[in-house]
Amino acid sequence: MSADDFLAQLRAHVGAQGPRHEARHPITGTGIADWCDAIGDTNPLYTDEEAAAKSRHGGIVAPPATLDIWDRPGLPAQARFRPQGLPAADDPRSKVLRMLENAGFVGVVAVNSELEIVRYLRPGDVLTNTQTLEEISEEKQTGLGIGHFVTTRQRYETVDGEHVGDLLFRILKFRPGTGKTAAADPNAKPAPAADPALRPRPAINRVNQALFDGYRAHELRIPKCSECGRLFFPPLPRCSECGSFDIGYAVASGHGTVYSYTVVHYPQVPGFRYPIVTALVELEPIDGQVVRFLADMVGVTPDAVTIGMPVEIEWLDSHPAQVEDATDSRGPISLPQFRPATPTRRAQTLSAAEVSEGERLPIWTLPLSPTHIVAGAIATRDFQDVHHDRDLAHKKGSADIFLNINTSLGYMQRFVTDWTGPEAVVSALRVRLGAPAYPYRPLTFSGSVQSVDAGIGRVVVAVQAVNDLGPHVTGTVELELPT
Repeated sequence: MSADDFLAQLRAHVGAQGPRHEARHPITGTGIADWCDAIGDTNPLYTDEEAAAKSRHGGIVAPPATLDIWDRPGLPAQARFRPQGLPAADDPRSKVLRMLENAGFVGVVAVNSELEIVRYLRPGDVLTNTQTLEEISEEKQTGLGIGHFVTTRQRYETVDGEHVGDLLFRILKFRPGTGKTAAADPNAKPAPAADPALRPRPAINRVNQALFDGYRAHELRIPKCSECGRLFFPPLPRCSECGSFDIGYAVASGHGTVYSYTVVHYPQVPGFRYPIVTALVELEPIDGQVVRFLADMVGVTPDAVTIGMPVEIEWLDSHPAQVEDATDSRGPISLPQFRPATPTRRAQTLSAAEVSEGERLPIWTLPLSPTHIVAGAIATRDFQDVHHDRDLAHKKGSADIFLNINTSLGYMQRFVTDWTGPEAVVSALRVRLGAPAYPYRPLTFSGSVQSVDAGIGRVVVAVQAVNDLGPHVTGTVELELPT
């Protein structure tokens, strides 16, 4: 069959509307709490009955980013786990996706999601949705592979017919191994391997042994003179203040601010990912004394670093032990690094008059782990194997498991509403995905106020989340603030 004929078969389904689908279960407080745990969203209006009762909502509500998760069929809908006799989904998108998979387009990634919130959902709501297939693109060459973009729109209502929101959703179905890569520069030197285990092992001796013992326990130890109590760094065998050789240590909180920094581009050696931001961090006072500590910064691009930026410790377990149970230089090595400090969630909600166009939100860096990815997929009832099974993710053309779009939306919502305060009402979340969010590649969220209408309290915040592969999330959050 020619590509044109196949596209015509696919597009024969455009405009088709699926049957009204009803969720198997009502929304529950437990389900909301599980989502909050996975996303790390501590907004009390989602889980604290007393606080929620005093809010504009009058009771617990579901986070707006969860609009399209409650009616998902769950694990039994996956082909490998479908009970005998249970038919495959009969909505237009599922039919088209099966056709694409049978034609070899087995790779899948979500690329756009736009949620429009009519009202917040509550425990006890039973949702229905009606899906319409809006568009199927012609065959496209993308970085992931040759494929088709499939766009659907879903209308969400309660079983009583109350309209609660809409979703525009677009995914790419592609053939693994057909991705488009940039032509290599024949004169370019290959980047050195970034595996931290390739770095030179630190020289551990009697002067710094106690510090590295602390690092192995993820404890930031600072040398302290046992005679005069003076703190100092780097470590020395003798106190320069009183001359004592009796040196102990104090434990720092791991929080501080950037006092100064530099960006290292060359020379490039194995074990490091370039460019490297090396910062002189002024630590929180210890016993009334200020100490500055030199370490790498991670989870932030060089252009986003500023003097005075709040930072917090992040540990790099860089080298495995050369000898089992060794506690000297042959043992495991952990190194202190710093990342932008997690912004504090605002307890009192901003008013529209307190927000100005162009205002920047505090940077937030998420140290993304496999647990973040799997927990987010489960909490959003997404059992696609590319989000939890590394072997199958490889088979479908991905370098690793990756964050699903619902979790990305949840993090974006948390980032903005932590800044606005708990009673901001989100009316729309619109996102476009770019680079995949793989584990061990920190995601750094930044944002700015795009527009403010103080008369009605409408605020639009532009958000971007990036990792070392490029922008992962680009989108906007539209919300209403008190006037």
